[in-house]
Amino acid sequence: MKVHLVDGTYELFRSYYGAPSAKSPSGMEVGATRGILSSLLYLLRSPEVTHVAVAFDTVIESFRNELFAGYKTGAGIDPDLYAQFPLAERATRALGLVTWSMIEFEADDALAAAAARFATDERVEQVLICSPDKDLMQCVQGERIVVFDRLRKIVLDEDAVRKKFGVPPRAIPDLLALVGDTADGIPGIPHWGAKSAATLLDRFGSLEAIPTDPAAWGAPVRGAARLAESLALGREVLPLYKRLATLRTDVPLTESLDDLEWKGAPPDAIAPFCEEIGFTKFTESLSMSTPTAPQS
Repeated sequence: MKVHLVDGTYELFRSYYGAPSAKSPSGMEVGATRGILSSLLYLLRSPEVTHVAVAFDTVIESFRNELFAGYKTGAGIDPDLYAQFPLAERATRALGLVTWSMIEFEADDALAAAAARFATDERVEQVLICSPDKDLMQCVQGERIVVFDRLRKIVLDEDAVRKKFGVPPRAIPDLLALVGDTADGIPGIPHWGAKSAATLLDRFGSLEAIPTDPAAWGAPVRGAARLAESLALGREVLPLYKRLATLRTDVPLTESLDDLEWKGAPPDAIAPFCEEIGFTKFTESLSMSTPTAPQS
């Protein structure tokens, strides 16, 4: 069998900016919630999709905000989108999917923890993390744990991650610590770009192993003196940035692999929910989708 782990927060953002606006009978904006239901139903219609879970950032803030004041917050998110966060979680539960609501941790942490756990089960052929988020590339292991960009229909295994970023999956946190990640509020250190960081990380394996003396770098690196000075000045903050970029695999998820098997949407849950958001035609679409037998 294959396990599909869905980044619900990404799906919600994508639906908000990509799906048509819509109002519920009560006047609430629900277009993104309708969009995520339609998107997930499209996924579930594939015969190979039998075991699924969805993770959400129930609140944007997490333990990382306690570590670093500049880490991402919910500031600036459109109120019509933010208001649909809890609605989207209700939607996936009504659809009959295991849903992880993250508060202390982030959705990416839940996906990382689930991927690490379920990949060890001999019944699992492959774990697909459904998201294009570069943070999640660090979870990739060979062809067993891969990242699946559903929008572009691209699957990234370990070789593909190395080709795209210039480093193996395990070095993605090092790369993000050096160059920064504007989406998450990680500033990185001055002058380090993706190419220089990838070159030296590929050469030395980790940011901690990169010598401060550029004479020890071997082959020439453009702007080496400036990079070395920035590295020396950044030694104190880089461990924090790497910690911020490193996903946690110790999230306490209680569901077993068997719990992730999709058995269809409970009629007593999905029907009233769709009526609430004025999306009753979705229940008609559901009648065309029945869960397949588990694959071994």
